[in-house]
Amino acid sequence: MQIFYAVAGVPVHSVLNMVTRERALNYRRGDIRLGCCEICGFICNLSFDPTAHEYSLGYEGTQSYSPTFNTFHTRLAQQLIERYDVHNKHIIEIGCGQGEFLILLCELGGNQGIGFDPAYDSSRPRDYDPAQVKFVPDFYSEKYTQVQGDLVCCKMTLEHIAQTAEFVHMVRRSIADRLETVVFFQVPNASYILQDVAFWDIYYEHCSYFSAGSLAYLFEQSGFEVLNLMTEYDDQYLTIEAKPLASARPISAETRQAVAETRQAVNRFIEAYPSILQGWERTFERLKNEGKRVVTWGGGSKAVAFLTTLAGSDVVRYAVDVNPYRRGTFLAGVGQEIVGPEFLRTYQPDVVIIMNPIYCDEIQRTLHEMGLAPQVLTV
Repeated sequence: MQIFYAVAGVPVHSVLNMVTRERALNYRRGDIRLGCCEICGFICNLSFDPTAHEYSLGYEGTQSYSPTFNTFHTRLAQQLIERYDVHNKHIIEIGCGQGEFLILLCELGGNQGIGFDPAYDSSRPRDYDPAQVKFVPDFYSEKYTQVQGDLVCCKMTLEHIAQTAEFVHMVRRSIADRLETVVFFQVPNASYILQDVAFWDIYYEHCSYFSAGSLAYLFEQSGFEVLNLMTEYDDQYLTIEAKPLASARPISAETRQAVAETRQAVNRFIEAYPSILQGWERTFERLKNEGKRVVTWGGGSKAVAFLTTLAGSDVVRYAVDVNPYRRGTFLAGVGQEIVGPEFLRTYQPDVVIIMNPIYCDEIQRTLHEMGLAPQVLTV
């Protein structure tokens, strides 16, 4: 594999809640060395160590406190239900987080669902019918393959798995001869990362990266027919819908062409990355010299990757997040405290760096409602 991006000493978790600054600064670190396969276009961290992770209570990846995200989530659930007539069916969600999407699918379609996630927190308040939706606080594995579903969902989970082919083959085995089963996977879109040179979207938890070509290649190789392959959420997410095949087929010509495009995108990333990195470091140096009060809006993985990669990131004093379960904790690796938006009324920042451009309108409205008018920068 061609190594095209490397960064040393990054925290191995970026959204595991760090309850003290000391823990955040001293948390275990690892290296990232991204390589791209010349045959299938798959990108992975060749230095990844799966034993470094602790997916459990305190792993806080919930995005449902954002109205922008909730609108997207609801629309996505409605589209799946309508496209595949998912009414009065059984649904499995692998890596369900706190269950928001599974609950939506079950409520909107009158379905029964079961979700698997080791970080599922049963103590959190949520409105759902426990006779309709059940949760298993565990990794999905071979011991659960006897659980059958008409729709199998896996959102923002495959990128955390190193042995992706083994995992997707396991899903195919679990379906067996139920050839009408629909499989839906969602992952970060590697093409978006490569095109925008978005190094802030590269972090240790994400050991596997997919473009349209490599994702289609994986599913075709694993015994699925790809029904739909598209980008969502301003091209940040890549989704695939597929059905199992009775017998394997050759990799399609369209998939092979998409793989070639990924390799070209990697080469463009290599050329552009140094200037993008230096540009942000110059910005940080200027803000520090001018004595500006700077915050990031976003206290998750993007902020951790952004700040741990850049020199001079100590100019950023706080990270703002709308998720109440993150407030009062600290960014892994760099130690900035995570605060809620209301904190800014007192802090009066000069500069707000928005870590995801899709939330710009939502954040600008919040700042305006608080009577604040800082300079806004967007990655």
